[in-house]
Amino acid sequence: MTSAGPERPRILVTGFSAFPGAPVNPTERLVAELRNRLPELASVGAVAAVVLDVDYAKLPEALRRLAAAQQPDIAIHFGLSAAATGFVLERLARNAYGGKPDNSGHVPEAARICDGDDVLASTLPLDALHVALAAAGIPVDWSDDAGGYLCNYLFYLSRSPVLDEFAPGMSGFIHVPPLREGETTEVAGAMDLETLVEGALLVIRLCAEAWGAQRTGTTA
Repeated sequence: MTSAGPERPRILVTGFSAFPGAPVNPTERLVAELRNRLPELASVGAVAAVVLDVDYAKLPEALRRLAAAQQPDIAIHFGLSAAATGFVLERLARNAYGGKPDNSGHVPEAARICDGDDVLASTLPLDALHVALAAAGIPVDWSDDAGGYLCNYLFYLSRSPVLDEFAPGMSGFIHVPPLREGETTEVAGAMDLETLVEGALLVIRLCAEAWGAQRTGTTA
């Protein structure tokens, strides 16, 4: 992890491991690339990049450990959507489980994640992110449904008070498309790793700027 000055935020960036139906998760590759870029992100903030297992039971404890280790001011979560054709800025986390098994074969029996709000909104600077990604020529879209799998579960946990220890002031979720592996990839909307990393770096920098603007009461 890089060190941050007094006005630089602690930033947690997460991706997910592979899971049933997705033997290659681009966000796992993204995290590996971001770890190699930590020196150039030192001026932005103290950035930690972590891969989370696709496991309902393990996820809350993983977030507690990350909170104890870093106490992030900003949490930016990335996940794979096979239907995505670019960066998908998720606006709402829903208090609901889906019916797809995780990497341990577990399917939650409950319909709701907790006794809390039905929906929680992202606190990332989504409008600014959309403008900046589009200006950089990186495909970007909106979504009000983060799905019924671990992506939505993580998004909701990150935004709700259900985990007292994990309470970033700014957090949200972004879906990305499958990776384009050479010229043989036939998945519509697939994205090359270079573009994925470029977009993620832009997101990190803009979130840090927005955090700084909130701290000083100025406009990012």
